[in-house]
Amino acid sequence: MKPLGVDTLVNPQARGWKGTRRAARRSVFTRVIYVYSGYTIPSYSLCQQCDDIPEPGVKDILTDVWMNECPDSGGWRIGDLKMQAGLKYAQPSTQKGRTDVNAVTNWNVPLVWEGTFDLVVIDDIYKKMDPRVAVVVFAVGKYTRFLKGFLVSGEKYFLVDFRVTYYIFTDHEKEVPKIELGKGRNISVLPIPSATRWQDVVLGRMKWATIAIDKQIRNEADYLFMMDIDSVFYNRFGAESLSHLSAVLHRGYYKFPYERRPQSKAYIPFGEGDYYYTAAVWGGNLEEMYKLVKYCYMQSEEDAKNKIEAVWQEESHLNKYLLYNKPTKVLSPEYLWSDYDQ
Repeated sequence: MKPLGVDTLVNPQARGWKGTRRAARRSVFTRVIYVYSGYTIPSYSLCQQCDDIPEPGVKDILTDVWMNECPDSGGWRIGDLKMQAGLKYAQPSTQKGRTDVNAVTNWNVPLVWEGTFDLVVIDDIYKKMDPRVAVVVFAVGKYTRFLKGFLVSGEKYFLVDFRVTYYIFTDHEKEVPKIELGKGRNISVLPIPSATRWQDVVLGRMKWATIAIDKQIRNEADYLFMMDIDSVFYNRFGAESLSHLSAVLHRGYYKFPYERRPQSKAYIPFGEGDYYYTAAVWGGNLEEMYKLVKYCYMQSEEDAKNKIEAVWQEESHLNKYLLYNKPTKVLSPEYLWSDYDQ
């Protein structure tokens, strides 16, 4: 079991959330998903995915920043970026702003830091779109202790006044706390087996997320975030994080610790790479996230067949995918900080 540490997830509008280092998570798989929204508990059948899923290809680069329509989301679509007339907000200026950080990538998409956006404008635009947001977390073994802190702080700071469902994969369903949820916000509990190694947990979450998206989440969400449960929100984490595909810069591994062994499917040659992204929080449009999660799952399965494990497990595969499928929004390390770093 990997020793516990402390991570902090933060938002640009202040320092956003805390928690602990990667988790070890799981227990007996019951092939049932329990949906919990306070009191009633309907059930949902979950069967294991076949092993003959074709491996997803890696595209050169994402060119469409906005998806006109999600084919499996009941017709929800991202519309024009409209805001109400007469809305009062700070006017943009070419004379003021952040000059101490890079606020745009070299493929010309936003690199979001505190002070690079106006939350009044962002929230007004996205609340009109009324998206459904899924948050996928894994709480296995002793990591169920972090559920209450994550959920309570999430209700206070994460996409407040938006429709959000927390999908909690756990081996201890009875330890999921009952908390007061805001309007349009729910909890769905999905039982999974336990694991003896934390590495198996972080690799396995790509598998279970792929299955759950196929069986349930695709019909219930327009955006999806993968997040570490050992984290606590400290301030606003808002609609400025929404995008076709959003990735967060790693707060510490900025010297590109990619998988450099050619035997691994996560291999990135020396001299290649632009950013190193954390696997503790990332998100995007539901279908784009499905492709990314499934890719990481299939690539890690190929590695397992070849008796190799990527140096940073699913994070290595995530970085391989994002090198060739550029995110349409990059979030600064303010979105995931830590308490234990010097």
